Amino acid sequence: MSFPQNVPYLIIGAGIHGLSTALHLAKSLKSSGKGTGEDIVVIDKSGIAAGASGIACGVVRNNYYQPAMRELMAHSVTHWEANAEAFQYNPVGYLQISAESMHEDVAQIYKEQQAIGYTSDFIEGEAECTAYMKEIFSDWRAQNITSVLHEKKGGYAHNAAAIYALAKMAEEEGVRIVTGVTVTGLKGANRSSSAITGVDTDKGHIACDYLVVAAGPWVRDFWTMAELPDSVSIKGADGAVHNGIPMWTFWQLEEGVLRVDPESFKTNDGKLPPVVHVDTDAPLLSDVDGSVLTEDMWGIYYKPDFNFGGIQGGAMPYPVEKAANDVAIDPYGPSSPEFVSSPEFAHMWVSALAHCNERFSGTMPKYHKEASGGVGCFTPDSFPVFDVFRENCYIIADSNHGYKMIGVGELVAKEITGETSALLQPFRFSRYAEGKLHPVSNSPYPWS
Repeated sequence: MSFPQNVPYLIIGAGIHGLSTALHLAKSLKSSGKGTGEDIVVIDKSGIAAGASGIACGVVRNNYYQPAMRELMAHSVTHWEANAEAFQYNPVGYLQISAESMHEDVAQIYKEQQAIGYTSDFIEGEAECTAYMKEIFSDWRAQNITSVLHEKKGGYAHNAAAIYALAKMAEEEGVRIVTGVTVTGLKGANRSSSAITGVDTDKGHIACDYLVVAAGPWVRDFWTMAELPDSVSIKGADGAVHNGIPMWTFWQLEEGVLRVDPESFKTNDGKLPPVVHVDTDAPLLSDVDGSVLTEDMWGIYYKPDFNFGGIQGGAMPYPVEKAANDVAIDPYGPSSPEFVSSPEFAHMWVSALAHCNERFSGTMPKYHKEASGGVGCFTPDSFPVFDVFRENCYIIADSNHGYKMIGVGELVAKEITGETSALLQPFRFSRYAEGKLHPVSNSPYPWS
């Protein structure tokens, strides 16, 4: 198969967004009579699912305080449900279990979920929450919990298997996927136009009419290649303008696996449980020696996962102190912080598991470092940017919300072929200058 030298549509990134966009763009071109999947090429410097998508925890949730995020996620959940078998998707639901400081926020999420027909239950009060959770897990013992939002939709998928299924579906539509191709630069038009005319790679030049960047945590590199601003001005709610805000920041997302039989973590009635997410201000005590690990707000998430071979999950991220240039070059490479999750994380996470479910007490020796989590590339407000730059360059900057938002590809494909998406409208780059920002919750997670 020859190297592509000139293609109508070029997509960078063979992960969740690149392949989903390719699949739906192929279908859109075919249905409109404007082309076929053979007009689309996806390139990736490594391989299918080789980056963030391939080691994602696979969780699909909708506990967002931001209405625009909630509506976009509801759209994505329909895609997971429609292809559950191919994506190895487990529609087990999701539990957002919270302390009083988040009570009002979560109540608002529940109210707005009902308004859009997203099925969930909401339990309030410390005694009521404990009773509800003990009906699910007899060994439940988390403290300082005053609300439980039980999303009946959502769940989790097999990370890499879902991406390979997307690739197969795209190829069946005629899309060509070329791996092992590293982009080294973007080529522009003449002075009368800012449009991208092609990309330079380590295998040669590829001319294109339209470019889609779906590079996950590498998006900052392509942003720089496109000569876009490395800082932004943000208009606050009070009308004040804050200048010089960095466009990109990097956060370490630590995850791990407790190597116990996944079958050992089921509900009282023997079923797979919902994904469990706990945010609490109860003091976290070490399950090893009883010492106080933190008295600040902390949060974890976890689930039994046969793909990972145990209980898989993670905790709150933290900013990467390493120079951004070093991280952005290859955030998932062999020297990445993703492969060196700290002993502190393991101690905290397993102790937190034991704080929530008694069955996990004494399991610290079974902790296993796993290639999951990694370095995330975040926008100034930690929410995605979906927009067109340089006239014909669509940039999908998911700000680490990526894997669960599988439906974004369909919406981007429609926009490329001329149909503006109301669901993507709140995520334009212009929101910073215009002050059209998303509301901020009291969650300890920057993306909630």
